[in-house]
Amino acid sequence: MGEAQGFEFRESDGVVVVTHHGKVAAKLRADAAAQFLSDIERDDPQLVMARVTGNYKHGNERVARQHPRNADR
Repeated sequence: MGEAQGFEFRESDGVVVVTHHGKVAAKLRADAAAQFLSDIERDDPQLVMARVTGNYKHGNERVARQHPRNADR
């Protein structure tokens, strides 16, 4: 599995802006911003940013692999 890359964030006036390859991927305010900054200190920042932006595993990978349309892949 590849590691998340290309994420950056900046904080200003209580708002955290997360970018992915230079494009805004998420804006976090208030409690969400505080939780994000706390998580960044404890975990891998790239993975935290991937989770926050939704650019992470969606949980349906196994189901999709078993679908008849994907049987021969």
